Parts: sequence; C-alpha cells; structure tokens
Amino acid sequence: MAWIAQLPIWVVFLLVFSVRIVDVSIGTLRTISVVQGRMALSVCLGFFEVLIWIAALSQVMVGVSDNPILMVAYAGGFAVGNAVGIRLERALALGAVVVRLITALSEEDADVVHALRHAGFRVTTFEGEGHEGPVNLIYVRCQRRELKSLLRIVKKLRPKIFYTVEPVQEQSERMAEALPHSTGWRSAFKMK
Repeated sequence: MAWIAQLPIWVVFLLVFSVRIVDVSIGTLRTISVVQGRMALSVCLGFFEVLIWIAALSQVMVGVSDNPILMVAYAGGFAVGNAVGIRLERALALGAVVVRLITALSEEDADVVHALRHAGFRVTTFEGEGHEGPVNLIYVRCQRRELKSLLRIVKKLRPKIFYTVEPVQEQSERMAEALPHSTGWRSAFKMK
C-alpha cells in the first residue's frame, strides 16, 4: 500500500476517516448481532471488521509521525462510525420484540385487540389488577420492523395507552409461524 503514501494528506485523512466509519459501523452491527445470538452473522461481520480495521490502523501507524492529523481522522471515524452503526441497526430492525400494552379495563380494549388481529398480529390478553383497579394486559410479539406499524394502530385507537417494548431473546418456533389464514391486507386477495 505504498501508493497511499503518495496521496495528498487530505486524501489520506478522508480515506482513514471513511474506512474507520465503515469498520466501526460493522463492529456495532456485530456487537448487536452477538447480543441477539446470531452466530453466523457475527462471525462474518467480525472478519470484515478486523480486515478493515487493520487497513486503517496500518495507514495511521505509518503516517502518524509525519502527520499527527491522521490520529484525528482515526478517532473521528470511530466516533461517527458508532452513530452510523446504530442508525444502520435501527434501519435493519433485526429480531423480534414483545409489546406489552396496559389499559384500564374498558370496552375500547376489544377494538385495539380486534384491529391488531385484523392487521395480522398475534395478540394475547389478560385481566390484571393495577394501582387504580382492574386493567387489561395485551401482549403482542412482532418483528422489530413491524413495531412502528403496530404502535400506529394502537395509538390511533388509544392515544394515551401505556406500553413497553422488550427484545425477544429466545422463542419457540411455534409462535414464530405465520397464521394459518390470511389476515389484514392479505385477506383481500382471498375474498370470494
């Protein structure tokens, strides 16, 4: 990689900065995939993360004595790479979540449950006791990429509903299967 030494320092700066962004973004995705238990994806991302990291580090180590500004490029790329990696992970929305909705016991809860089931979500309800009396607990498991759609339906019907969202670490395969019949917009194609 002697040809890089021939480039103007500002080009090397941008190269190190950009490569470091890619490296750290991949590292952020790898860390999240490790936490989610995605072994194959973690191994693949780890390989490319280290490969790119070595390329960036080697350029900084060779040129830092002549151009200390390369340390700024390296550190800046690291900082920006974290933000880019988090945004990428949010955009990919890998994994599943459980949404827990808690409402005061009322007739309107049936509308929320019906709307969610009509949209194709698996809904489980329980009756419970809250601080101020009886409550409905509504549990829904969905893919993270479906979460915005689910919350949009719920907030349209019950704008002030209390909810929590938690990642699913492990699940049985039975609940991950599709419903046996078409629901939501898919049911329009099955109508006679």
